[in-house]
Amino acid sequence: MPDAPLRVAIVDDEPPARRKLVNWLSSDPDLTICAVCADGYEAIEAVETQAVDVLFLDIQMPELSGFDVLNRLPAARRPMVVFATAFDHYAIDAFQHHAVDYLLKPYDRARFADALAHIKRQHRQRTAADVQQQLTALLESVDRSPPPPLTYFTVKQADEIQLVDVETVDWIEADGNYVILHVGPKRHVVRSTITRVAGRLDAQRFARIHRSTIVRLGAVRAFYPASHGDYTVALKDGTHLTLSRTYRDRLKGLGL
Repeated sequence: MPDAPLRVAIVDDEPPARRKLVNWLSSDPDLTICAVCADGYEAIEAVETQAVDVLFLDIQMPELSGFDVLNRLPAARRPMVVFATAFDHYAIDAFQHHAVDYLLKPYDRARFADALAHIKRQHRQRTAADVQQQLTALLESVDRSPPPPLTYFTVKQADEIQLVDVETVDWIEADGNYVILHVGPKRHVVRSTITRVAGRLDAQRFARIHRSTIVRLGAVRAFYPASHGDYTVALKDGTHLTLSRTYRDRLKGLGL
């Protein structure tokens, strides 16, 4: 009798990344997708309520990181893991040492196929106790401190990649799964979410002033009270932005 398909859960806060994994995993007859999760809380619920053999788990997610997810799961419920990360800050050597595979974003189909073959071999060769021992050792050894603040953005153009110094960015605007960097009169589009970018910027130099806006404090000329507890943020270049009441408490140090 052939082995039952491996039950796979996908966990990533970015819709394009989830769609990519769903598309690539769906074509493999040895696998069945049992859950597609947009955050760490959904991942924990999926693993606790159903049998999951393998997690394709993003590391850098708002609120709960991939490591937080594993720490909150009982050891007996932790499945095998293929980590996904855009930042090699997260101890790639530790992943290799503890035989847990990883995908460094952006990864291609060939690298994905290698990870999939690796996890299948592990599933055939290792016991549940082996898996828990490896994951426990990983969680104890990996450096989970926050990555250093961004110093530049990588902007992909048609035929080149530009590096944009964060200190030249006046403000940042959300646009779905992208952000728009406003650098004087120039605009650069970067594929990322506003929440993810906010988490990587130096909080002493940048402030999120609205659910869709981040501003570099050095670019601000003045704050003016507006209606309903909001403020107007006037930049030195003449741009006017809105500081919403929701985010005003984050700027109490400025006397607002």
